[in-house]
Amino acid sequence: MNALNSLLDGFGTALTPLNLLWAAVGVLLGTAIGVLPGIGPAMAVALLLPVTYGLDPTGAFIMFAGIYYGAMFGGSTTSILLNTPGESAAVVAAMEGNPMAKSGRGAQALAAAAVGHFAGGMVGTLLLVALAPTVADLAVDIGAPDYFAIMVLAFIAVTSVLGSSRIRGLASLLIGLTIGLIGLDQMTGQQRLTFGSLHLADGVDVVIVAVGLFAIGEALWVAAHLRRRPPEPIPVGRPWLGRADLRRTWKSWARGPLIGFPFGAIPAGGAEIPTFLSYVTEKRLSKHKDEWGKGAIEGVAGPESAASASAAGTLVSMLTLGLPTTAVAAVMLAAFQQYGIQPGPLLFEREPDLVWGLIASLFVGMVLLLALNLPLAPLWAKLLRVPRPYLYAGIMFFAAVGAYAVGGEVIDLVLLLVIGLIGFGMRRYGLPVLPAVIGVILGPAAEQQLRRALQISDGSVTGLVNTPFSVTVYAVVVLLLAWPLLRRALPHRTATPSETPETAGESESRTPSDRGV
Repeated sequence: MNALNSLLDGFGTALTPLNLLWAAVGVLLGTAIGVLPGIGPAMAVALLLPVTYGLDPTGAFIMFAGIYYGAMFGGSTTSILLNTPGESAAVVAAMEGNPMAKSGRGAQALAAAAVGHFAGGMVGTLLLVALAPTVADLAVDIGAPDYFAIMVLAFIAVTSVLGSSRIRGLASLLIGLTIGLIGLDQMTGQQRLTFGSLHLADGVDVVIVAVGLFAIGEALWVAAHLRRRPPEPIPVGRPWLGRADLRRTWKSWARGPLIGFPFGAIPAGGAEIPTFLSYVTEKRLSKHKDEWGKGAIEGVAGPESAASASAAGTLVSMLTLGLPTTAVAAVMLAAFQQYGIQPGPLLFEREPDLVWGLIASLFVGMVLLLALNLPLAPLWAKLLRVPRPYLYAGIMFFAAVGAYAVGGEVIDLVLLLVIGLIGFGMRRYGLPVLPAVIGVILGPAAEQQLRRALQISDGSVTGLVNTPFSVTVYAVVVLLLAWPLLRRALPHRTATPSETPETAGESESRTPSDRGV
């Protein structure tokens, strides 16, 4: 009851006209900035830090929260429509969202993403109110072996379900892990794969990798095929979700927060892991497996819901422990310190108006985000009517601006082009792009946790499996690896009369209309 009373007091703070204005400004700015490839919520909050010097802390953090959620949706907009993620949490949305857009269902994909963000954000924030102390305790107890096990599960899961074969998924993952090795060894300071370049000593930023593999690779691929295959106009489609879409997505919207929130609360890679674990889960549970890779709406709804819930989860560790688990949380932590406020266990006692006003503003921001972006979905989808040469020229321009903004160095543009050529080659040989991005994001962290766990155990491999949590995760990994063999060994069930070839043909003939193509 104390939490509920405090939340009601927080709504009294968040619903004042001035704070409502800051929430709306944050949502608008975040959505606009998230649409630009490479300029994600962390950079947006960092750029706006000096602007907030004149604001009171509560108004500033309410605006930051609006930017955070708005930028996440903005990133998924370009990810779905143009196969160009605005930030790393939106990478998975491109897997099914972009094929939906190409088949004339871009508005439905954007609507599924908007409702997913709303549902995930609402459930995640409710869990933040109810479970913050418990989740914080769990986060403290998780050690290096557990983190490494989670990341191994992520690697195996992403290579198992993406692409035409596991070998190609593994090859893509190895490309990403190799790019992730570039830079200084985090434990010894030794240079790796830098070729004597001081700039490469800092490593390759994940924004450059994601934008290069997705945006530049896609633009080069389209350019290579424009002469052979003249571009056809892409229809926008009907601007709403039909009953069939709602039947297929409501479970995905509900499952997303259960995956996203716990991963957001622990330092295990931010929203990247839960989004593609949600993708894996939805693909496993889907009754429309033939649509995956061609535009399955569950592959947009689930990951986007998980991403939004993960954003709420990151606030648990930051507010209760002072532990930032994402780049945005790190920038917000710096903002707290700018105002002379130290997040931690005593923050709820010392600054109750600020904390509960911030949490209440998350609910307000979600409503504003849904009200803003649902009507805009058909308008965003009309971007696809822009002639292909102009569209991809614009993508190349904004991708270059986003990459240059990361470090302000010309070599970043060279890296962007090189990684774009790698992305083009991956498309040419049928390698999925997502495992490479996951390898870059999680590879360095996985290496660090592995070496830390081995140091703690004096080099003994048993140190990797000395906790119940890690043993459970490795059991899931073994099951994932062995499942294809087990499935072959299991006796095949005989077809029932309802599954005769004739009825199968009828169901296939219904598929196009069900998809809305």
